[in-house]
Amino acid sequence: MKKSTLLPLLAASVAAASAAAEVPVTRDLRYLADSTHARHVLDIHAPAGAKDLPVVFWIHGGGWQAGDKTDVKLKPAMFAGRGFVFVSTNYRLLPHVTMGELIRDVAAAFAWTHANIARHGGDPRRILVGGHSAGAQLAAILCADERYLRAHQLSFAPIKGCIPVDGDTYDVPAIIEVAEVRARAHGFPLPTKGHRQKFGNDPELHRDFSAVTHIAAGRGIPPFFILHVTGHPDTTAQAQRLGAALKAASVPARVFGARDTDHVKLNDNLGAPGDPATAALWEWIGGVMK
Repeated sequence: MKKSTLLPLLAASVAAASAAAEVPVTRDLRYLADSTHARHVLDIHAPAGAKDLPVVFWIHGGGWQAGDKTDVKLKPAMFAGRGFVFVSTNYRLLPHVTMGELIRDVAAAFAWTHANIARHGGDPRRILVGGHSAGAQLAAILCADERYLRAHQLSFAPIKGCIPVDGDTYDVPAIIEVAEVRARAHGFPLPTKGHRQKFGNDPELHRDFSAVTHIAAGRGIPPFFILHVTGHPDTTAQAQRLGAALKAASVPARVFGARDTDHVKLNDNLGAPGDPATAALWEWIGGVMK
């Protein structure tokens, strides 16, 4: 990115970060009443006087092994400024739980949000689900495989859209094959702590944890805005794969490739004035939230 472009973005980021501190936030709400685990908590950022506002349910990244609900950068200010309530959740992490338990944590947090967000000024009938990196995979699977919601007597109906940001695991078998073929072609050892291991080292689990496996017409799957870095071959390929699967099932999907950025900056700059990905996101939100 050119220096002349970077400086305004940095200034905007500082201003938005300052605004984020002004959005009222209720922290560490416990979403599983029968759990005392430190990570079974979420934060709610709601504009003052919020009532019946649409909701963003956000899932942090970190390779399913790290990360925190407070790593939201400009997003609370961005969404609050447009009249949304913003929810950011934690979940238990690998290797302390399995991938299935981790996903069920996210589903439980969503179910709690749906049941309780009206008390915090949100509309439970209008929720966007999003996440970055590992959170993108979790957002996509929550919005594609209804079993996790049905466990809480919910359907896709409250979810008006899904926003996965630069994920590489919408098709887990594909990313495993790419990584292992790449290693063999260059004479490198096969990964020992990669996606194969994280997702259970079982081909059936790999397929089951892939959003593309569950996409089909007539299931009520919400529209998707799939954001990725154009310079990253793996997240680009996975974004295109997910977009193609959705479109083949007649599910509205937009794939947006962000230029002159990287995996971290793409997420951190969402909400910065002049950011092309942010502009594209709001254009899409305007369509799905009519």
